[in-house]
Amino acid sequence: MQYDRIDARILEIVQKNNRLTSDVIGELAGLSATACQRRLKRLRSEGIIEADVSIVSPKAVGNPIQMLVMVSLERERSDIIDRFKKAIKSSVEVVNGFYVTGDADFILYVTARTMEDYEQFTRRFFYENPDIKGVKTMVIMDRVKAGFAVPIEAPSEDQYK
Repeated sequence: MQYDRIDARILEIVQKNNRLTSDVIGELAGLSATACQRRLKRLRSEGIIEADVSIVSPKAVGNPIQMLVMVSLERERSDIIDRFKKAIKSSVEVVNGFYVTGDADFILYVTARTMEDYEQFTRRFFYENPDIKGVKTMVIMDRVKAGFAVPIEAPSEDQYK
């Protein structure tokens, strides 16, 4: 996956606001709308842009309780890890899931309507799973920053010589 300085500028722009038209993005990046559309299509098809999403307020949609959950598995076997990854992907309560190094095997970002709903989720999702050794929950008191924007480094000119 390669991108140039103009692609890097487009990526910076769409990470801040992906609802801009190709005309506006092109103008900000110094391109025509058609050239901008071609680049956006390529960035998506190559997987550099993974998804176009809206960040929704959990509170506004009735899920004011937010948690970060550290999950430790009984054993680190590929079949157990793959099974748990599949469970994460199929759970609507799990907003984000990360396979990590360190004290836990996974970190999950989970939302719920109430603490009672979260308790039911933990019973169903964690306690009934024999592959899970331990779970530690941290309740989020305030979401200070939410987003998916990653820093974009424009490639050097030497890369294309």
